[in-house]
Amino acid sequence: MTVKVSVVIAVYNPGKYVEDCVTGLLRQSLTPDEFEVFFVDDGSTDETPALLDRLAAEHPHFHVIHQESSGWSGKPRNTGIDAARGEYVMFVDHDDWLGDEALERMYDYGKANDADVVVGKMAGIGRPVPQELFRVNRPRATVENAPLIDSLTPHKMFRREFLEQHGMRFKEGRRRLEDHVFVVEAYLRARSVAVLGDYLCYYHITRDDGSNAGFQRFDPVGYFKNLREALDVVEELTEPGPLRDKLFSRWLRNEMVERLRGSRLLKLPEDYAQELYREIRGVITERFGPGVFARVAPTQRVVAGLIAADLYEDVRALARWEAGIRPTGTLDSLAWQEGVLNVGFTSEYQVDGEPMTFRREDERDLLALPLSDKALEALAGQNITLDAPVAKSDVDLVVRHREDATQYYLPVECAPHRLEAGDGTFRQRITARAVLDPETAAAGKPLGKGIWDLHLRIKSCGWSKETRLGAVRGEEAEAGRLAALTGEPRRLVLPYWTDGPGNLSLDVDQHTNKLEREAVALMDPAEAVVEGATVRLPLPLHVAADGGDPVRLRFERKNVGKFPADAVVDGRTVSATLPVGKLAGKRWAVRVGVPSAGRGEAKWTRLPVDVVVAADGTARVIDRHTPPAGSAGQKAAPKKPARPRPLWRRVAGRVKRALTNEQKKS
Repeated sequence: MTVKVSVVIAVYNPGKYVEDCVTGLLRQSLTPDEFEVFFVDDGSTDETPALLDRLAAEHPHFHVIHQESSGWSGKPRNTGIDAARGEYVMFVDHDDWLGDEALERMYDYGKANDADVVVGKMAGIGRPVPQELFRVNRPRATVENAPLIDSLTPHKMFRREFLEQHGMRFKEGRRRLEDHVFVVEAYLRARSVAVLGDYLCYYHITRDDGSNAGFQRFDPVGYFKNLREALDVVEELTEPGPLRDKLFSRWLRNEMVERLRGSRLLKLPEDYAQELYREIRGVITERFGPGVFARVAPTQRVVAGLIAADLYEDVRALARWEAGIRPTGTLDSLAWQEGVLNVGFTSEYQVDGEPMTFRREDERDLLALPLSDKALEALAGQNITLDAPVAKSDVDLVVRHREDATQYYLPVECAPHRLEAGDGTFRQRITARAVLDPETAAAGKPLGKGIWDLHLRIKSCGWSKETRLGAVRGEEAEAGRLAALTGEPRRLVLPYWTDGPGNLSLDVDQHTNKLEREAVALMDPAEAVVEGATVRLPLPLHVAADGGDPVRLRFERKNVGKFPADAVVDGRTVSATLPVGKLAGKRWAVRVGVPSAGRGEAKWTRLPVDVVVAADGTARVIDRHTPPAGSAGQKAAPKKPARPRPLWRRVAGRVKRALTNEQKKS
C-alpha cells in the first residue's frame, strides 16, 4: 500500500516530553501501513535513543535514525525528508502532539484540494498560535487572500514531490528562523495551500521546565541576520509593491515592534534590551519603507517610527504606559432561548485602573499617547499620525476547552459607544451580544464533553488583549444562569462561576459534579411543595425541545429501595408524581437523574431535600440536613464503662512491647 504520510520528528534530549508525542502518533486514525514515522535523533545524550529504538522494534512503521548532533532542527528534518516515502511529509516537534485524526484529515483535505501545503488548526498550550487563520476552512488559501504569513512554524504537511521539485530543504547548523525561510518559500511557490480550520490537528506546547528551543534568549545579531534570509526569499519570489510590503509587515510586527512594547521590553535586562533595539533598528532602516509601515496597526506604526528615528527612551516611555493597559469586561446578561445561550456583555480598555481615553481634535479621533515633543516631531516627519480608528474597534468571544485548549469563536454582534471624559477626551465602551449554541459552536458541531471557559478579546487601534468574562456581572446574568438540556441524545450544559475569580465557564455533559453544588446553591427547600401526590422542586433547568430521554427523580432509602419517577421540567421547577404506596411511612433522599450523552445513561445527583411520606400518604419536603423527628432535645444514653482487662492480659501486653522495642534497637 502507498504510504500517505511520512511524519518527521527532530529529536534532541526531550526526556519525558516525547511521551505525549509518541502517544498521539499511536492513536492516529490512519492505519499503520498508511503512514510512517521517522524519529531523527540528533545526538541525544539522555535515555531517548534507547526508548525510540524499543518503540521502533515494537511498531514496524516507526523508524529511528541516529546522527551526530548538528545543534538545531534543520539537519535532522532534512534527514527525515530524504528518508521519507509518503505522498506528504508532516513535521512535528518532539514535545508537541497531534490530534487523533490529524494525519487522516489533513491528508484527505490536501488530496481533495490538490494542495502542495496543508495547514492544520493549532492550539497553543501556554504559548500563542495564529487565531484568525483558523476561523474557517480555506481550501484555496494564498498569502494574498488569507493570513497565511501569520503561521511560519513548520508543523504542516508538504507534498513530497513539491519539495523535491523545488529542492526545498531547511537551512542547517545552529541558527534561528530556519522554519521561516522554509515555510515562506513553500507558500510563495505552492500552487495551492489548504487550511483545515474545523479540526484541531496540532497541539503546540510550552514545556513546564521552560526549555523549548524557541523560548531561549537568543543572540540578537545572529537572530536578525537569519531573519534577513527570510526577507531575501520574499524579495526573490515577489515584485516590489503591496504584496511584498504586506509580507514584510509580518516580521516588522511580530519579530520587531512587539518585542519592544509593554512588559515584554521592560522585563529584559537593560543591556540586552539595548542590543536588541540596535539590531531591530538596523533591519528597519535597511529593509522597510513607508509601504511596510502602513501595513501595521496604528500603535505598532508609532513604535516603528520611534525606532526608525532612534528615540529609544521614547520607546521605553511608551512601553511603561502600555504595560498598564488591561482589557475589562462586564457580563450583563445570560438567557437561554430554544437551546441557545445568549450572552450580553460590555467591554473597555483601562490604563492603570482608569478607563483609556482618546483625544478629539479638528474632527479627528487621536491616540492619547505619552509622547515627547521630539517624538511627535519625528513621527510627523515620517507622515505617521496618531489617528485612532476607534470605529473599527471590535470584540471576540471565544469558548476554549480547559484541558486541550481547543477553541472556537462565537457569533458576536457589537457596537462601539463614545462616552465623554472631559477636556476634549472620550472613552470607548463596546456593547456586544454573543450566541452560544452548544450543538453547533464547535465549527458547526457540538461542543465536546468537558469544561469550556469563555474568553473576551478586545481589538482596537493595534491592541489585542484577552481577559475572562463573568467576574464582574449584573443581576440579569445571575438570574439567567440556568442549566440546560440540549442536543439529541440529550446532555446537560451548565453555566457556572469558577471558584475564586467567579468567571463564566460551561460544564458540558456533567464532566464534573458541579450540578450538585449548583443545586444546593439554587434550590431553597422552603420553596418546594407537595400538591396531592405531586412534588415540585425549585430546580432551574432549561429544556431545548420536547422529546429525548426524560429527566427523572428517584426516591431512595438505604437498605429499603430506590423508586424512580419520570419528571416534568418547566424551566424553573422539576415535578414528579410520588409513588406514595411504596414510600408511605418513611423519609426518603431525593436524586435527580439527568441524561448524559457521554455516559449513555442518566447521571444521578443528590438534591438538598428529603421527602417525608406519612403512613396516611400525605407528604412534605424538608431540608436534607433536618434531624430525624423525635431526636431534638434527647440525650444519648450513657455508655457503660468498659470492663477492665484481666491482669494476665495486661502483663502479656507489657512483655510483648518490651520485646518489640529490643528488636527495633538491634
